[in-house]
This record gives sequence, structure tokens and C-alpha cells, in this order.
Amino acid sequence: MMKLLEEVLGRDGLRGGGSAGGSGRTILIKDCVETSGRFLLHHLIRTILMPKSPSPPSGPLFFLSLSEPFSHYDRILRKLGCNLVSQRDSNKFMFFDMLRLESVDKDEGKDGRLIDLYGVIHNAVKTSIYSQCNQGHFTIIVDDISLLEIVAHGDSDSVLDFLHYCQTLTSEEGCLLILLGHQDIYANMEYDRFLSQVEHNSDVVINVEPLALGLATDVHGQLTVERKGIVDQQGQVGLKHHNFHFRIKENCAEYFRPGSQISMNL
Repeated sequence: MMKLLEEVLGRDGLRGGGSAGGSGRTILIKDCVETSGRFLLHHLIRTILMPKSPSPPSGPLFFLSLSEPFSHYDRILRKLGCNLVSQRDSNKFMFFDMLRLESVDKDEGKDGRLIDLYGVIHNAVKTSIYSQCNQGHFTIIVDDISLLEIVAHGDSDSVLDFLHYCQTLTSEEGCLLILLGHQDIYANMEYDRFLSQVEHNSDVVINVEPLALGLATDVHGQLTVERKGIVDQQGQVGLKHHNFHFRIKENCAEYFRPGSQISMNL
């Protein structure tokens, strides 16, 4: 049976939209307070940094962390068999710690910090692309887009502009942008508008939700995956939906179709 990510993301998988100069790809992971999607983010990091044969080697991963320090992710990824320290030392994993990033001059306005941050990411990406030590498609991951509003002093339009710049950067090289956002952490229309706009601009949306019929001892939740821009046999462009249940273990996550006992390890 085809692996989960290969099946739901299509032939390009976690490589983005195709070859350099092609369109990029944006994946939005939406979770909720009851069912966190961070486990999926952890496993995506491992999959990108350590692709299984015959998949080609991955390019560098640029990770923008707004919620946890490097030590947190290193501890979790070690349990998954991935050493982030060695990945960082080999320039395959570049960690931007927003908890420590120095703020720019306040006179630069609300979006000054995000402009400064994008400049840092842009320079790192371009340097890596033109370096001979890194080959393959690069990836940018933002671990909590809701906290970007804090960086922008509550200006959601500045956050949308920042994410648009990141999408443009990935599109130039046909690469990948992965975002994690929370559906119900803020109960206000402004955040709902912001998240809806991010979802509208995404190519793939993964909803991490609790089971519709409540808790189960051997199933921890469900993933509903929507792929946009799918052309059917009649030439119509639409959505393609996938639904999986998942079970989280210490060093892996198992995915399986509802009612099936055949699991798929990520």
C-alpha cells in the first residue's frame, strides 16, 4: 500500500511543485486544542531530512520556530531516529529561533520584524541554493502561524504579506512551504479571517481533528486531507479528499483508513 504522504500529496510528495522555476507548494496543517497537530509536524521534519530510498536526497530545511526552542525539537526528533544537531551542523537543518531573535528598531513599524526576518530567510535560502554542498528542493516550515501576529504586533495583514513572500520564494524554485495553524485557539473574527485567507492560499490542507464519535483507546484522532487543483477525467479542476485515522506512538505514528486494521507508518 502506498505510503500516506505519497498518496495524499501526489507524485511530487514533499518536494514542492516540481523543478526549479516551477510553482511551489504550500501545505497548511490545521489543528485544535483537543487534538494537536504537532506530532505530524515532527514526522514531516524527519521525512524531509531523512527520505527513504528510492526518494532523492532532500534540500535544506529552514525551520521558523515561534513556540519551542531547538532543544525541544532535538529531543523529540532523536526519539524518531533523527539527530537535528548533526543535520544542523551539515547545513541541512537551519533553525530560526524567534524566542531569541533580536527585534529590529521599533521605528520601522509593525511589520519591521517580519521584514527583517524574511530578509534573513531569503539570504539563507539563496546562499544555500547557490552553494555546492546542498542539492535538492528546500523547505520552509513555520511551527505556529498564530504567533506570527505577536511578532507583527497584532497586524494580521503584515503576517499575510510575510507568508506571501515565503510562498513566492518557494515558487521561484518549485519548493515547499509548510505551516501549522490552530483553528480554535482564538475565538475572534479577525483571526478566523486570517486563517481562512491562509487556507485559501494553500495547495494542501490537513485537518487534525478528534474522532467524530468520541475517544477511542487505539485511535487518537483523524486526518482529513484536501488537495486543491486536481484535474478529473472530464478536465474539471476541483478538490480531492482523503480521510485517515491515526495512532501516536513514542517513535512513530500509524495511519490507517477508518475501519481498517492495516496501518501505514510515516
